Amino acid sequence: MMSNNTNARHEAWDVVRRAHASLGPATLRTLFDQHSNRFETFSRTGADILFDFSKQRLDTKALKALIDLSRASDVEWARDQMVSGAAINITENRAVRHMALRASPTDPAFADVADDVDAVREAMLAFAEGVRSGKVAAADDGPLKHVINIGIGGSDLGPQLAVQALQPDNDGPAVHFVSNVDGAHIADTLAKCEPARTLVLVASKSFATLETLRNAKTARAWLVNACGEEAVADHFAALSTNLEAVAAFGIRSDRTFGFWDWVGGRYSLWSVIGLPVAIAIGPEKFRELLSGAAAMDAHFLNAPLGENLPVLAALVGIWNRNIEGHAALGILPYDQRLQRLPAYVQQLDMESNGKSVALDGSALETVSGPIVWGEPGTNAQHAFFQMLHQGATIVPCDFLVAADSRETEALYEPHHKALVANCLAQSEALALGETTDEARARMEAAGMATAEIERLGPHKTFPGNRPSSTLLYPALTPALLGQLLAFYEHKVFVQGVIWGINSFDQWGVQLGKLLADELTPMLSTDEIDPDRNGSTNGLLQAVRHMRNR
Repeated sequence: MMSNNTNARHEAWDVVRRAHASLGPATLRTLFDQHSNRFETFSRTGADILFDFSKQRLDTKALKALIDLSRASDVEWARDQMVSGAAINITENRAVRHMALRASPTDPAFADVADDVDAVREAMLAFAEGVRSGKVAAADDGPLKHVINIGIGGSDLGPQLAVQALQPDNDGPAVHFVSNVDGAHIADTLAKCEPARTLVLVASKSFATLETLRNAKTARAWLVNACGEEAVADHFAALSTNLEAVAAFGIRSDRTFGFWDWVGGRYSLWSVIGLPVAIAIGPEKFRELLSGAAAMDAHFLNAPLGENLPVLAALVGIWNRNIEGHAALGILPYDQRLQRLPAYVQQLDMESNGKSVALDGSALETVSGPIVWGEPGTNAQHAFFQMLHQGATIVPCDFLVAADSRETEALYEPHHKALVANCLAQSEALALGETTDEARARMEAAGMATAEIERLGPHKTFPGNRPSSTLLYPALTPALLGQLLAFYEHKVFVQGVIWGINSFDQWGVQLGKLLADELTPMLSTDEIDPDRNGSTNGLLQAVRHMRNR
């Protein structure tokens, strides 16, 4: 996927490093003091999102160097390659065209796949509406009141995030999600549902994912025990392309919805994997979700690099990871309904760019991919913000907040004001901190005794200079959610291009699966593999002993 421009890339990296050196020890407090219109200089708008990166420790010289780095890394060329359908996933020889799933059917960039995409989408949405209306009924012709989506990874995180995020739009059957092979997950979910009123969606492109199939078989047995074998055909649907395996499971062909090998798992929400979302919020709201993502696609594809939100976010991340040396990224949505966004971005980012091998198979010259984690505010403030503010490890953060709540009743207005105020206050405190003198003055104003002020001064000092970006948006609608998720998709793509890695494979998840396949039968025997390491053999024996005891 990378063009032959090695010398220019190396020189661009050197220019970025020189810009960092010239910035010297300047703090965010200093930078704000020196630049009164810093917000205007370091914020941009794309679609409906305002991206403020003025609290990042960089100046205009560094920003220009970073933009030049993206140009020297051929980000625009790589973007065009992705759109064109070139096999940029080189280790699996696949194209990467998830943008086609939300594009207008008349978009010439995806004309070669538009008809297929439209046909599958319409069939999926018609089925969703049938479930919602009762036209698609249970085996006893009654309504389906519960939907259980069984998947894992991209077949679970995206749909689960969307259903939770769009709770105000949920007016269909109750949708539940099962992913973990731990029997507790499927057991707790089945306990909430009545078999005769439940539709089970099995989301696995290959219909061979271990966790998904194990849970699907358990759900099938639960249904058959209550309603009989003949009920399976009316209570299951599949999101898969393995028609033979789906049929063998007992799922009808008219309830099987497939997608293409150019749709990666963590980019599959926009495909038939979004069926549980469409059932929850309805086809029209689902189309709004797609249109929001398409709006961010249009911005990403057309905005100049220096005005392009995903590009700028990617460059800020490059600066923090490779130049400033910060290893992590905190995702902090000040929106309770985005509680799964940190996990979603975690998979999107770490599974895509958690690599140490370049496209040509050589070792990377730089580190790639931050450690992504987070929780919703304000809960996070009472969990780990102590470390963010005063700990020795600096963690750059993304704050996300809506200007308006979707809770329109006056009863909830004070809640949202408090939420927004906390979001703005925390990013300010992280950036600017509070000196010991300022802390002392605050304590003096509160009437505290001099000795106590002196004792507590060091403990109440905040070093500041902790970088963050803020994404501000009007309200968390379906279209806005689509914009946010597409923003992060494109950001991760741009970073992968600059690092020179394949962001679309995930071989790192395979070895553990293979070893688990070897170990599973050993849990039911007394066998010991003499060639296996002592720790694993010792743990196997301990498990057997505890179970037998």
